[in-house]
Amino acid sequence: MHSRRWFRLLGLVAAVAVISMLFVACGDDEEEAATGTPAGTAAATAKATGTPAGSPAAAVPELADGVLQAGSDIAYAPIEFFQEGTQNAQGLDIDLANAMAEEMGVTAEFTNSVFDGLITSLTSKRFDVIWSAMTVTEERSKEIDFVPYFNAGTDILVAAGNPKNIKGIEDLSGLTATAESGTIQEQQLKTENDNLKAAGKPEINILIFSENPLAVEQLGIGRADAVLADSPVVANDARLSDGKLEALGLAIESAPYGIGVRKESTALKAALEGALQKVMASGKYDEILKTWGLESGSIQQ
Repeated sequence: MHSRRWFRLLGLVAAVAVISMLFVACGDDEEEAATGTPAGTAAATAKATGTPAGSPAAAVPELADGVLQAGSDIAYAPIEFFQEGTQNAQGLDIDLANAMAEEMGVTAEFTNSVFDGLITSLTSKRFDVIWSAMTVTEERSKEIDFVPYFNAGTDILVAAGNPKNIKGIEDLSGLTATAESGTIQEQQLKTENDNLKAAGKPEINILIFSENPLAVEQLGIGRADAVLADSPVVANDARLSDGKLEALGLAIESAPYGIGVRKESTALKAALEGALQKVMASGKYDEILKTWGLESGSIQQ
């Protein structure tokens, strides 16, 4: 009696084992049929991560998820800004990022962030790149690498008619000037104050704000005599002021904007450089500059 029960039990276990093996085999067949790709191949990894196999992004770790994450201070029209009343980002940087991302077979997503903290956020891997009208400087290049894509210099925004007769930074002696925190313009103002102090002249009263629109607001309400920003931005601010403000039309210390990448992101930098060349060769680069009236900043000239 006990022996029969034991043999019956053994038979039941064996049957279950066979059925289980059949289900596993069927499952493997179905997975291979669904993907059409053996597990462990580059194509399978691409499907799992969202990066198309064979695309320039396939060999870039930062793009394994199929997304180029860009950090930006989206308050710097016409380079990057939100469409009024929305959270829809637009501008030169947005359009160029989308065009280059398409060439790499991924999509671009922007994270709005304070400009002064962008480099720290990049190095701490909050996002993949900085794409925020960031001027390439020797000091910044010690921390991160850049892919240059546009040229701009500093211009000065003043009240209509230029009542203080400002012609350059040196004319701001004894006046109040504003700029955005962390920008090259903040440094230019501080450097000029060093020069004025050495010459025994009145220094500039410098007001620094987290966003360019806040700096412009001070000029508009009469609390500042000038705003320093990149030339395309100053021109745009003047255009939107209904004749209350004007740009001096300067391009002080013209230098390239660069897409900021971490020092160790060598594959990503190479992919970005390749994508930029393709966008230029296709004519899309020129089209984007024309859309925003920024042809004068082309690095192809």
